[in-house]
Amino acid sequence: MREDAAVYLRRIGESGQEPLDIARAALMLSALDHPAVSLDLFERHLDEIAGAMKEFAVSLVRVGDGAFALSTLLNTKLAYDGDRLSYDHPQNADLITVIERRRGLPVALGILYMHAARAAGMTASGLDTQGHFLVRIGFRHDDLTIDPFNGGAVLEAGQSMLAVLADAHLAQPVGDIDVLLRLQNNLKMRAVDRGNTQRGLEIADRMVLIAPRRADLWFDLGRLNEAAGVLGASRKAYERCLELAPKGEGLHNEAALSLTDLKRRLN
Repeated sequence: MREDAAVYLRRIGESGQEPLDIARAALMLSALDHPAVSLDLFERHLDEIAGAMKEFAVSLVRVGDGAFALSTLLNTKLAYDGDRLSYDHPQNADLITVIERRRGLPVALGILYMHAARAAGMTASGLDTQGHFLVRIGFRHDDLTIDPFNGGAVLEAGQSMLAVLADAHLAQPVGDIDVLLRLQNNLKMRAVDRGNTQRGLEIADRMVLIAPRRADLWFDLGRLNEAAGVLGASRKAYERCLELAPKGEGLHNEAALSLTDLKRRLN
């Protein structure tokens, strides 16, 4: 199971093509932490969500109808909601556990909403907002912003939530790989904050696996390997960062300094 998931994720990184079957990709990331768990039940659940939304699609007229259907299915019928009691627990960014508990972080729930919306023929993208994950859905020439953490509620210009999120109705959509990276970054940061460098390193490896052309991820991998005392791997990560980062820019310069300091330690 672990090897199959890694192969699937590596293929995503190598192709770089989007959009993805985003819920399945998130499930594969979760499978890396559940090597003995069969994915059959969870894949059937995703299929059931998609099937229910495909049935609804024949009556879809306006994007508002789609937002109502998403909320009805995922929140009212399937009882998905944000975990407010144990928000920072890593289980809330692990899709297998999220499906089991019907609770999760905004980005984990957002992936399920994106999966469902696309099954109904709508467009769905994560938004580049800070501190909270929102989803923009579209149908024909209209779109709406919804909040998966709060039952798929529609957010409209002028609402207090939008003010807090710095005018999220103007936020730019991000790609599916960026959404998956945001999901994984939640796990990585919580591990690092707890002082679990090894776990943080494990998640950083996964992030590079699905986005191998991102220089910033290689730099972060280099730092974490260095902190863990894996200096050879740290050197390779810094070198890869230098290959990808534009010369003369901050990240390239920072990686060059880090690599120079590391070489002194290795010598």
